Amino acid sequence: MSGAAKERVRVVVTGRVQGVAFRQSTADEALRIGGLTGWVRNRSDGSVEVLAEGERPALEALVRYCRRGPRLARVEDVQASWEAAQGGLAAFDIAF
Repeated sequence: MSGAAKERVRVVVTGRVQGVAFRQSTADEALRIGGLTGWVRNRSDGSVEVLAEGERPALEALVRYCRRGPRLARVEDVQASWEAAQGGLAAFDIAF
């Protein structure tokens, strides 16, 4: 990557996104994209939440992935909120 300023994005994905390997596939995609730190977790309301930091193009690629998800998912809505990176996130992982 180019050393550009890092950003943070919080993504909330709704639809049929739990029980369809959404978390694992999102973590795999973040690792494939590279240069991202953060986590993905199920929320009690049935949605999935992603918090990631990295360079904007990599984060945008992850958000695009969240809009389609894994094969068995049915994504209904994706809300992404952007802010300046805050640091403190480890390698991308699944949070419980």
